[in-house]
Amino acid sequence: MPSIIALTIFISFMLILLFYYLKKPPITSLFPENGVNILLNHVSFYRNLSDNLKISFQKKVEDFLKYVNIEGVKIQVTDLDRLLVAASAVIPIFYFDHWKYNNLSTVLLYPHSFNQEEFLSDEADRDVSGMVGNGPMQRIMILSLPQLREGFNINAGQSNVGIHEFVHLLDKEDGDVDGLPQALLDKKNNPEYMRLVDETIHEIKNNRSDIDAYAITNRAEFFAVTSSFFFNAPDEFKRNHEALYILYKKIYRWP
Repeated sequence: MPSIIALTIFISFMLILLFYYLKKPPITSLFPENGVNILLNHVSFYRNLSDNLKISFQKKVEDFLKYVNIEGVKIQVTDLDRLLVAASAVIPIFYFDHWKYNNLSTVLLYPHSFNQEEFLSDEADRDVSGMVGNGPMQRIMILSLPQLREGFNINAGQSNVGIHEFVHLLDKEDGDVDGLPQALLDKKNNPEYMRLVDETIHEIKNNRSDIDAYAITNRAEFFAVTSSFFFNAPDEFKRNHEALYILYKKIYRWP
């Protein structure tokens, strides 16, 4: 008799579990069905990876989309836009193990450039294409959608606003956006890095460099500008800035 009761309880339990799983909505992937084609057509970094590394890239993109919201301000956000934001995040940390942007929760996409203080005010000067928020805007990144897309254009050259802003977040991991990424750079390489920064800034100021002059704004912008160049046009960066290229391979853990 007890065995019959136990069997009845077991069968009832299994039926409840079966009912639960049949009623449970399917788990849907945040990586869109056309995601591979989008990445192949728009992200050269992804396109140049081996097949196995492409799969790894896709997984990192999906992981990023699970914990960061991407919202449009007066615009409709498409699969292309979401994947370009995610690609901007994944490219700098692609060779890191289990990296997560703990200092980011939301990316806001704006229909044009914006004023750093007033953002989308009609009266504001529209001269900023991306920024990492502070204070009340902590954990928020703002990007100009046209500039985000332009950064992945085949003719974009060294500039990529999405990568630029995510590099600022990496720089911020040690507590300060100061152009010295101590969370990424082995301390023994600090003197060499700072020497290269000073030398390169001197070259830019004297019109003897192909690096965008915005890099001399401060060391934080130097790190973001040159990192964007490193990722967007690695062959050109290596050819023209070999010492920095070798050091950035260490920082970003390239094989």
